[in-house]
Amino acid sequence: MVHPIRFSIIGGGSFRALYYLRIARMLPQKFHIAGMVVRDETKGRELEERWNVRTYRNLEQLLQSEHPDFVVTSVTGSVNARYVLELGDMDIPVLTETPPGSTLQELYTLHDELTLKKKKIQVAEQYHLHPLHAARLSLIQSGMLGKVTETTVSISHFYHGVSLIRKMLGITFEDAEITAKRFTTSILAGPGREGPPKEEKLITAERDLAWLQFGEKLGIYDFTKDQHRSWIRSNHLSVRGTKGELFDERISVLTDYQTPLPLTFQRVNKGEQENQEGYYLDGILAGERWVYKNPFSPARLYDDEIAIATCLQKMADYVTGGPNFYSLQEASQDHYLGLMIQEAIETGQTVMTSKQPWSEE
Repeated sequence: MVHPIRFSIIGGGSFRALYYLRIARMLPQKFHIAGMVVRDETKGRELEERWNVRTYRNLEQLLQSEHPDFVVTSVTGSVNARYVLELGDMDIPVLTETPPGSTLQELYTLHDELTLKKKKIQVAEQYHLHPLHAARLSLIQSGMLGKVTETTVSISHFYHGVSLIRKMLGITFEDAEITAKRFTTSILAGPGREGPPKEEKLITAERDLAWLQFGEKLGIYDFTKDQHRSWIRSNHLSVRGTKGELFDERISVLTDYQTPLPLTFQRVNKGEQENQEGYYLDGILAGERWVYKNPFSPARLYDDEIAIATCLQKMADYVTGGPNFYSLQEASQDHYLGLMIQEAIETGQTVMTSKQPWSEE
């Protein structure tokens, strides 16, 4: 019998912590939460009653009672680095939320104290593991688009958007020339983390546009505040290569130089119309080829939960000798490039990035 992956969580107040609780409830044969550190006793008791988990007021209490395969830190950015360093010092594997550190100095400290000392740390950067993004990356890696030279990412903010740019372009730690601008406009407020809007309200929305040139490759970052939750602002991602292009869910490629072959990404869901297999994502097709298969079917998870569950599975493989799946170095580079985009916006100047300590590993 295969035992479920046991992981503990530090933090119970964030919306991200609820993801892990939902995933463990939906997939009990795969994941088991071995306690949570929740400093507020009242909130801890509420979580215990609602989710049937044990909570502890501090890390020491948790580790005296629980023996997790790894620990997930799901706390605010201002204290995350402290917990990651403390766990690393105890040689406890950590899956840390994004960003791993809130400042460059914190990232340098994490690099010195964790990466250079070979501590087992990975980062829960999940966007590239979303089913549609994973399907896009599968198509890119198949060579159907030829040599990829451009991507436009208008999906999520800051380091998440940077992560997708790097993945789509096949960039790791290459230097970039960055120009950026910010535009502001008024739009009707949409849903937030707490749910749908409760009144009609105009808000000021900032739209950040940045051009990141990595030698012959171009990444365009385009994000409007709260776009990923908005009902009136759309997400968009395109990738251009020498042989073809992805544009959202459309694919334009060639069978030969004279013959275009238009394709689309087609989600295959069970449970629709007369299908009685349950309601879940089976996978994604491009033409007659599967470019993504859901590893957690038939659990009824939405895309972000599938991606985070994939992080948990990859982390479990990593702590038992498997490969890196999203290293501290990668996540640090994402945050660094995000900070350089902000600098370009604030100064109005072109910013040239430089090699950072983690890029030399």
